[in-house]
Amino acid sequence: MPNKIDISVIVPLFNEEESIRELAQWIKKVMDAHNFTYEVIFVDDGSNDSSWEKISEINSQNSNCKGIKFNRNYGKSAALHTGFQQTNGEVVVTMDADLQDSPDEIPALYKMIKEEGYELVSGWKKKRHDPITKTIPSKFFNGVTRIISGIKLHDFNCGLKAYDQRVVKNIRVYGEMHRYIPVIANWNGFSKIGEKVVEHRERKYGTTKFGIERFVNGFLDLLSITFVSKFKKQPMHFFGMWGTISFLFGFVFTLKVIWDKLSAIYIYKTPVVREITDQPLFFLALVALVVGVQLFLAGFLAEMLTMNFSSRSEYIVSERIGVDK
Repeated sequence: MPNKIDISVIVPLFNEEESIRELAQWIKKVMDAHNFTYEVIFVDDGSNDSSWEKISEINSQNSNCKGIKFNRNYGKSAALHTGFQQTNGEVVVTMDADLQDSPDEIPALYKMIKEEGYELVSGWKKKRHDPITKTIPSKFFNGVTRIISGIKLHDFNCGLKAYDQRVVKNIRVYGEMHRYIPVIANWNGFSKIGEKVVEHRERKYGTTKFGIERFVNGFLDLLSITFVSKFKKQPMHFFGMWGTISFLFGFVFTLKVIWDKLSAIYIYKTPVVREITDQPLFFLALVALVVGVQLFLAGFLAEMLTMNFSSRSEYIVSERIGVDK
């Protein structure tokens, strides 16, 4: 097993050929100045420029800089997750490759993890060099995420973050969930989450690879991760609850329709009685009953899938006494 080192830096990138060499030199300068043992893992997310050739050249000159290349563009979450699995550092730092994140922040982030006891520290770009079309939606997005998650961070989507190694080895980042790594970590029991104001630099090369659609996708991902995190172990708690409510409403409406029919005939002796199937309430009751049964079935099926695919690796063990790993 590789020896532990002080810091692993993960840099996911897509078509950033202009900035990679400068970033690698900057990181090396910071690490050497503070006598850190380190590694830099560049994860090329299917670039179609010369990014991979630049990474190869950097590695030939500095063996601390390593590279992973995807055969196509899988997204930032896949790049981070793959990088997490390859790290050997006691502290793991993630940063973007566009030089908008400053490597000069790394020593302070390292100190917050190792000396102040944080398990995750998220950067906060308090002063941003972005157009208003990005800053306003970002503030709204972060505000909603704070309310739903209960985590008091100002900038969930900041690429500059630091982690205790236990965090990155015990969480799974998929889809577009990289925006919610603090949320994922918190729901996995890593609740010592801090924040640090970091410098946000103007983009020096190229253009942003993300459009306005990331905010729409972000809210959909937030709903998804909120549901999955709360109910992935007991899906019947969600489906069963709403199935019961729907079924009870349908059952009560059905009884009311039947009662109205019988009371009109036998109690009030109404000469002309409206047919049950002519009443809108009958169809509402029918829909509610069917939906209730379907939700129950969905809950049972989800429970069966959960039991079949449960794995011990999903449970995080913080300490061991007298047992092997």
